[in-house]
Amino acid sequence: CIPSRAMLHSGRSLWRVPNDMNGVPLWGELMQQAGYATFATGKWHNGPASLLRSFKAGKAIFLGGMSDHFAVPVQDLSCDGTLGEKYTGPKFSSELFADAAIAFLRQHTAPQPFFLYVAFTAPHDPRTPPGEFATMYDPKSIPLPKNMLPQHPFDNGEMWGRDEMLAPHPRTPEVVRQHLADYYGMISHMDQQIGRILQTLADTGREADTLVIFVGDNGLAVGQHGLFGKQNLYEHSGRTPLVFAGPDVPSGQSDALVYLHDILPTVCELVGLPVPEGVDGKSLVPVIRGQKQQVRQFVFTAYRNLQRAVREPRWKLIKYHVGGVKTTQLFDLENDPWEINNLADDTACAEHRKRLEALLEEARRQYADPIDFENVGGKPSGPRPADKKSAGGATPRR
Repeated sequence: CIPSRAMLHSGRSLWRVPNDMNGVPLWGELMQQAGYATFATGKWHNGPASLLRSFKAGKAIFLGGMSDHFAVPVQDLSCDGTLGEKYTGPKFSSELFADAAIAFLRQHTAPQPFFLYVAFTAPHDPRTPPGEFATMYDPKSIPLPKNMLPQHPFDNGEMWGRDEMLAPHPRTPEVVRQHLADYYGMISHMDQQIGRILQTLADTGREADTLVIFVGDNGLAVGQHGLFGKQNLYEHSGRTPLVFAGPDVPSGQSDALVYLHDILPTVCELVGLPVPEGVDGKSLVPVIRGQKQQVRQFVFTAYRNLQRAVREPRWKLIKYHVGGVKTTQLFDLENDPWEINNLADDTACAEHRKRLEALLEEARRQYADPIDFENVGGKPSGPRPADKKSAGGATPRR
């Protein structure tokens, strides 16, 4: 959550921006300098100082990571740059944040352009979809992921973290289906709230000249590979949605390799702003306009000092160094998008492994990886704690 948002708002890669984003020019600051009104609602996980630099006003701002969706502790940001006292949101989080965004759109009648940032906490657990959304999806009718496993085949260094203890071990089809039903219900409810915001944009006559960007900060396993959380480098946890819609954005779809920190330079080009110095991201405008299929040939991802990965359009390599044990996975994503068949020891794929291992080391140098991954690695997960009662979340539905 925190690194993703730091990369999004700074345009910088993982190790070139601190979590609190101190000393780095931020997206909201750039928009203010260009004459935009700035407004935020929802989750802000990178400290109040960076929030105050980024936005001139805001409502129902959650300065935290996760919360009871029915009772989110939020604060309002006044135009004088001060955060008000915390209060408990009176509605489910997604509706609360959508209401704040809609109120801003209706009240902002000045010709001044605006930058509206809406950060939903859903579908983060506790997975407690409200009302009709709690029963929208029948668990029995939900297909299981093709790569579902009872447990992960080896210790990845994060076997017993909080996310992984939301369901018992080993994973069972019944439990996975129930979690997916709750997860889908949360997403559908959030989708409805986004629809309300977009409808307000149209109702206020701003649809034609507003750039809308939808993006997720991370994915989730929910039973895939025997995991439940995001603390891994598989596609289900790292491949997130990214949608651009608005003026000068043609309809289409792309499989280009992109980062969250590509969004800032893309926005700068689309709205005619200079890209600040120090930005690592690349503008996606050539991909959006169909001029290029890719802006880079690979992406490099990392999780703590436990896991490193490099991904090309077709091939992907994941390395683990946990408790002195090194494990390698090699996947052909064109023929195995679910990452089921590990080809690391397949002699027919030896050249692909060799190439990607060299590429991984090149990427670690390029992105200034501070960890001596090959020689240090991370600690093992340790003994498994007692399983907690399986539930979509710790909060009862209302």
